[in-house]
Amino acid sequence: MGGDFFKVWGAALVALTVAVAIGIGINEVTHSDHLDIKAYAVAVPESGETPASAPAEEVLDPVEPLLASADIADGEKAFKRCAACHSVDKGGPNKQGPNLFGVVGNQPGAHDGFSYSDGIKALGGEWTYDRLNTFLAKPKDLVPDTKMNFPGFKSVKDRANMIAFLRAQSDNPVPLPAQ
Repeated sequence: MGGDFFKVWGAALVALTVAVAIGIGINEVTHSDHLDIKAYAVAVPESGETPASAPAEEVLDPVEPLLASADIADGEKAFKRCAACHSVDKGGPNKQGPNLFGVVGNQPGAHDGFSYSDGIKALGGEWTYDRLNTFLAKPKDLVPDTKMNFPGFKSVKDRANMIAFLRAQSDNPVPLPAQ
């Protein structure tokens, strides 16, 4: 009984050795251009230089030319995706996100009674049409630490409709940009 075990074990080792040898042989035959140095050169730019392979920043289509013809009703329909977390009624409640009444032209992080992320508080300035376009395209690109888990609106037309709807939710809507 003990002799059979060693025969099986020996046969397994021989089979394994043959398999490895065949693998090495096939690799040598099919990959004839082996590198002399087993490493990749990494180009390190001089200080102040931008690497040639750096990805280009994505440029958003401007929203301003579309605002005059934007459809507020379509923006209201699109807002249904936001309504679970935001309200737009004057004096309406904060939900998971702040009430957005009068947001266009207002300062980021300025709605009373809502705990904003540090990134929103640090933005400064105001919610211009261009800034809203950027934020609504991909919120985490403008404010990486935003608490908002919304992927954004891909279409510039959808963003224009949404901004037109938000603009209308104000006692004193910000004027549309001159064309």
